[in-house]
Amino acid sequence: MKTFVSLFAASALCVAPLVAGAQQTVRIGLSAPLTGISASNGKDLENGVRLAIEEANAKHIEIEGQPVQFELASVDDQGDPRIGVQVAQKLVDDGVVAVVGYYNSGVALPSSPIFARAGIPLLDPAATNPTITRQGLNNVFRIIATDTQNSGNAGTYAVKVTKAKRIAVMDDRTAFGQGAVEEFRKAVQAAGGQVVSEEYTNDKAVEFNAQLTNIKAANADLLYFGGLDGQAGLIVKRMKQLGIRAQFVGSGGIADSVFISSAGSAAEGAMAWEYGRPVDSLPEGRAFAQKFKKRFGADTLTYAPFAYDCAWLAITAMKQANSVKPAVFMQTLRTIQYNGITGHISFDKYGDLNNPTSTLYQVKAMKWQPVTTIGAEK
Repeated sequence: MKTFVSLFAASALCVAPLVAGAQQTVRIGLSAPLTGISASNGKDLENGVRLAIEEANAKHIEIEGQPVQFELASVDDQGDPRIGVQVAQKLVDDGVVAVVGYYNSGVALPSSPIFARAGIPLLDPAATNPTITRQGLNNVFRIIATDTQNSGNAGTYAVKVTKAKRIAVMDDRTAFGQGAVEEFRKAVQAAGGQVVSEEYTNDKAVEFNAQLTNIKAANADLLYFGGLDGQAGLIVKRMKQLGIRAQFVGSGGIADSVFISSAGSAAEGAMAWEYGRPVDSLPEGRAFAQKFKKRFGADTLTYAPFAYDCAWLAITAMKQANSVKPAVFMQTLRTIQYNGITGHISFDKYGDLNNPTSTLYQVKAMKWQPVTTIGAEK
């Protein structure tokens, strides 16, 4: 009964009749970790959405003949699946018409069905576990490569290009980290490579002696880590202290300033595979980075451009459908062709991005530099 009442309330807020010419307020939700160990990335996502909404409001958009004022409704999911479910329901009850989320795949998986039941589109800028779009839902639109694609590229490249002979893997036991390593491992084996050590930690750990000692004993020449930036930096720092000479390669969400700050001088030479093309290489990427820094006084991390595109994608779909009703503009999202900051966006039958790409980065002179960009197989 609670779900029915929440859905009714959300629908009423979204589609209530308006006086001709009166301004209507349209809420776009954001769910991300705004506190805790991933808060910097959560704020990066939030600021991407905020910038898009501020720009849209400056354009004085009208839909169905009514002026529209877009409003950001942010919730802190703390990177915790249980909290994520609770705040997802809050967004539904607060009457959002679309949601940008998530940062953590482990939060996205149990939370996304809540929006599906409410008929609200979920635009995913960062959560990459393939299962998110394979739950039989019809409301999820992911604008980023999946772990199958990104980590699959990483595994193939490690064997065929890097020529690694003895590969180790390590993950943080999250849905994202485990999923990334599993896809990497499968790609390594398919390419004829060998995984000689499989280790794991947890996403809150700061000590990795046991795992890295095992990796050193296995004489690994490459370590692939499925996890996030700050922890990856600590692992690389400890690798150097232990005299481990294996090439470090990270999954998505690592090639940013948080990693370099965490790793210190040990960051030099580290590699990571990220989603999409380098923003600076895209037609509007450099301008976006400049206006983001001017507005928020900080550089983007990894996902702000994707969050920005998600918000504008929802707004553009509303404009094209000439409706702020989720049931109406969600149909437009399924067939939309949109040129965003991160590239061209359209979706397959599952809601995944058509023609995704991945970019390998390496730290050179203490800055992340692109090495190569390749297409990700579907």
